[in-house]
Amino acid sequence: MTTSDFCIKWGAYGLALLPVWLFEHCVLGYLPLPGGAPLLLPLAAIAVAVLEGGVAGAGFGLAVGVLCDQVYFSAAGGWTIGLTLLGAGAGIASRYGLRQNLTGCLLCSAAGLVLIDGVRALRLLLTGRAGVHAVLAVALPEILWSMAFVFPIYGLFRWVFLRVPKRTVL
Repeated sequence: MTTSDFCIKWGAYGLALLPVWLFEHCVLGYLPLPGGAPLLLPLAAIAVAVLEGGVAGAGFGLAVGVLCDQVYFSAAGGWTIGLTLLGAGAGIASRYGLRQNLTGCLLCSAAGLVLIDGVRALRLLLTGRAGVHAVLAVALPEILWSMAFVFPIYGLFRWVFLRVPKRTVL
C-alpha cells in the first residue's frame, strides 16, 4: 500500500468519525434520554477495530481516545489508554475468535461498553462518590442506549471499509 493509499484510508475513517461525533454531542447531548447518554465514539473505535484488526484497531482507538479525552473531560488520559486497549482487543477478538461482521461488532461493543462503564462505576464506588444503585441506574441505560447505535455506526464504517484500500502497513 502506498503512502497515498494509507492517507486516503485513514482520512476516510477520520471523516466518517466526524458525523458520529457531531451527532453524539450536538443531537444526543440535548435529548432528555432516561438514564445516561449514549457513548458513540467508543463504538466507532470498536467498529473500525472489528473491520481492520488488532494493530489498526489500536491505532484508531488511540486517535479516538485522544478525542474522547478532549470532549468527555473526565479521565485525564484514561480514554486514550482505554480505547487503545479496547481497539486492540476488539480487533484481535474479531480476527481470531469472532467474525469480522455485525455479530462480532455487537459482541465486542457490548463487552467494550461493559468494561468502560465497569471501570467508571468502580472508580465512583471506590471513591465513595456514588452508591451501587445510583451507578447501576446510569450505567445500564447508558449501555442499552449505546447498543442501539451499533447498527448505524457499524454500517457507516463498513461502507467506508468497502471503499478504501484494504492492505495496511500497520
